[in-house]
Parts: sequence; C-alpha cells; structure tokens
Amino acid sequence: MKRLLTGLLALSVMPVAANDTAAVLTTGGLEFVSHGEIAMEREELFISRDEIRVVYTFRNDSDTDHDLLVAFPMPDIVPDHFSPVAFPMGPPDNLFEFRTTFNGDPVDATLHEYAFAAGVDRTKLLQKLDIPIVPISQEAIDAVDALGADQVAELLHLGMAIPDEYDAGEGWEKHHWPNWTYRATYTWEATFPARETVTVEHRYKPSVGGTAGVAFLSEPYEDYDPAAEYAQKYCTDDAFLAAVRKTLASADEPWSAPFTENWISYILTTGGNWAGGGIEHFRLVVDKGEEGNLVSFCGEDVKKIGPTTFEMVKENFWPEQELEILILQRYEPQ
Repeated sequence: MKRLLTGLLALSVMPVAANDTAAVLTTGGLEFVSHGEIAMEREELFISRDEIRVVYTFRNDSDTDHDLLVAFPMPDIVPDHFSPVAFPMGPPDNLFEFRTTFNGDPVDATLHEYAFAAGVDRTKLLQKLDIPIVPISQEAIDAVDALGADQVAELLHLGMAIPDEYDAGEGWEKHHWPNWTYRATYTWEATFPARETVTVEHRYKPSVGGTAGVAFLSEPYEDYDPAAEYAQKYCTDDAFLAAVRKTLASADEPWSAPFTENWISYILTTGGNWAGGGIEHFRLVVDKGEEGNLVSFCGEDVKKIGPTTFEMVKENFWPEQELEILILQRYEPQ
C-alpha cells in the first residue's frame, strides 16, 4: 500500500486486530487455512477508539454447501502497568465484549485464550498456578503478587513477571506485575449455502495502546530512529511532523506537544484466505473521535467524509500488510 497521510485533517485511534478467515484447530492451537470456493464479496470496516465494527458479505461460488470453522483473531494485549493505556475491560470471559451475527442471527462463538512470554506458550503454567490468563486484570495482578518466592523466581526467569519497588510512605515495598502477552481468537461453525451470499457482522471494543506524549519527534539514539519507525509503520510524512511541531510548548522539547499517542492495529491479511485471494469490495472508515485530533496511516485515495471520519474504498483488494493507525489525541495543557 502507498503512503497516506491524514494528519493535517486530524483523527484519533489505536492497537486492534482481526479479519475473518477459515480455520482448523490443531494440537498447537489455531491454524488458518485458505478456502478456494468461498469469496469475500464485501468488507465494510469501521474503526474508532470505542468500537470496531466490521460487516462481511461472503459468497459460495460452488454447487455444494460448505460447513466451515470460522476464526476471528483478536489483537494481542501486551501489558503496560506503568503508562495510561486504555485496554478493553469487559468481563473475564469476553474481554473485548465481542458480538457477532450470521445473517442477522446472534452467534455463540467459542473463545480460545493463550498466554505467551518470550515467544513461548505458557498457558499451561498459568493454569497450574491458578493465575487468571488476562494479565491486565486485577485478579491476575493480585494472584502474581501473592505468589511465593520460588514461583515468583520462575516467572521472572521466564519473562512472565516484572518487579516494581517503591515507597508509598511506609517504607520500601517490592511487588511483581504480570508480564505475559494475552492472545485470543473466537471461532464458530457456519454453513455457507451453495450459490448464495451470507452476511457476517462483528462488533467489539478495541485494544488501545499508546504513550503519554509524542515519541516520534525525539532525536535518533543508538540504533533507533523514532521518526523512521513511525514513517514506515504509520506513513507519517513531513507535513504531519510539521503540524505536530507547531504545537510544541517549547521548540527544544519534543515531548511538549499537547497530544497523547493512540495506536490501533487491525489484521487485514487473513482476508486473502478466500476465493480469488482477496476482497472484491473493501471500504474502511476511520473515526478520529474529536476534531482536534490528528491521524496517520498507510493507504490509498483516502477521503475525508465527515468532521472526524475518513474513508478508503478499494476494489479487488488483496491486503499485503496489516493496518496500523496512529492517532494523536489532543488535550489542553495544564
């Protein structure tokens, strides 16, 4: 996808993920598979800080009904206990408040949950220790902090906990926070009738990541260049950077811009698992939330269609990378 900048128009969003795909369950977890006779005729995708909404139209081009296991992967949740990240906070058995319908009828989807640390699945260890799997939940935080010294040492060794020492007025205290990545996928069985179309709709709350300031204006250090990374990931350009610099309270202080960063990541590439290898008609609408916000993401031919909304429409769309959206949420300096 080519570079797109909508920063001067202002918009707001953050990490999210997902796209329907046919799937099979294997011993190691969920494995996505292609299906050559079911076409994704249309995908209407709406993204905001408060809700992700996606409506699909699928078409069975064969003369046979197909019963498929359909999977919807959710975004990874990487805990950050030391910055104001707005994570989804639904009930433990439906953290993202996920809802789906098939031809208008509610679907009872099955939730598959995993805990990863250093790239290794540690779900069974958490089950053995009777620790809740969602690392940002108060239940998991309390459970990790209540562990004995040997169990804490094991979690630290595996990268599943991080220490925190502070003085809250009664002397130095040492606590430990959950530090594993939470991964979730919803699956459900669906029948795609021969030579017919069906409509699937999903709604859920996004996982929102971000920073308490603007990180990409900082000077490069060691082997890391923030501006280069953001340009590659979010297609930020010179005009976007200039618009942010104009808001600096101090020209010499890159963190003085009156914004917090919001990120949403959305998995698009699994949309290539259907007949024809892509999405026949794709429409994306991003809502920045408030007019004072800024936004940037990679795409083509994006148009502003409302005070806070932007639209991209593509025909025969074959997604080759995930959708990464940067939103700068404006606040009034104290």
